Amino acid sequence: MKYIIHTDGGSRGNPGPSAIGVVIEKSGGGLKHEYGEFVGVGTNNEAEYKAVIFALKKLKQLIGKEEAGKTKAEIHADSELLCRQLNGEYKIMDEKIQKLFLEIWNLKLDFGEMIFKHVRREENKDADRMVNAALDKELHKLL
Repeated sequence: MKYIIHTDGGSRGNPGPSAIGVVIEKSGGGLKHEYGEFVGVGTNNEAEYKAVIFALKKLKQLIGKEEAGKTKAEIHADSELLCRQLNGEYKIMDEKIQKLFLEIWNLKLDFGEMIFKHVRREENKDADRMVNAALDKELHKLL
């Protein structure tokens, strides 16, 4: 089984109020879930990592641990930095990001295969829409 997962994270200000957006799709259709969630105050990069963490936890919850072990998951993100770090091409210097990286590393061991793919922003519109909806909702509460 293969799943395509679009993730995005954003903050208004850097650091500032942050949110994540995740779209999980079963390859070939049939399953599509969209999530947007406020994640507190942080940097854009932290939000990008938190989106991947949320996505992996959610996919495992949706399909179960046994099925996850046989699953290929392809993470599509418009953060080139995130993808290059998760693919081992760039070093991670920031301590907060290092902790998030380790969490992703441990989560990905639950899956059969994991690919992190950089995509253009236009190819990640739905995840971006979920980020902005979550931020707008949270910031509207403050007004």
